[in-house]
Amino acid sequence: MIIKGRTIKYGDDINTDVIYPGRYLEITEPEEMAKHAMEDLDPDFLNKVRERNIIVAGKNFGCGSSREQAATCLKYAGVDAIIAKSFARIFFRNAINNGLLVIECKNADEINDGDEIEIDVENGVIKDLSQGKEYSFKALPPFLMEIIKAGGLIPYVREKI
Repeated sequence: MIIKGRTIKYGDDINTDVIYPGRYLEITEPEEMAKHAMEDLDPDFLNKVRERNIIVAGKNFGCGSSREQAATCLKYAGVDAIIAKSFARIFFRNAINNGLLVIECKNADEINDGDEIEIDVENGVIKDLSQGKEYSFKALPPFLMEIIKAGGLIPYVREKI
C-alpha cells in the first residue's frame, strides 16, 4: 500500500478535545462529525484537508479523552494517514478500528507543512519528495493492516463472518 499526498503539520500533545470538541458529542453521523474536525485548533482545517490529506505531528498525538469520534472525524474529513512521533495509545487503537492509518516515526518533526510525501506502508518508508529525504518507521503488523485495508474493525469482522 502506497499513500501519496501533502501534509498538514501540527505540534506536540494534540488533544482529542481539539481534534473533536466535546460540544459536538451528540452528533452521531460521521459526515457531520467531519465538519467539526480540528476546528478549535485550526479553524481552516477543512479547507486545508481538501488539498492535503496527511497529518504530521509531534509526540503524544490524540492525548486526552478516549473519544472515538476524534479518529472518526479525521477519517471522514479526508485524512488518509497521520504520521507522528508518538500517539496516545487509545487514540492509536481507535484510529486503527476506524480504518485510519497511523504511523509512528521518530523523524516526523523533520517533515514540513505542505511537503509532498509518499508512504510505503508495508516496507516502512516515508519519502519526503519536497525535501528529497527518506525516513523509516516500524511497519504495522499484518493483522492491523488487514483492519486498515478493510476500512476498520467492523467491516473487517463483517468480512470474516
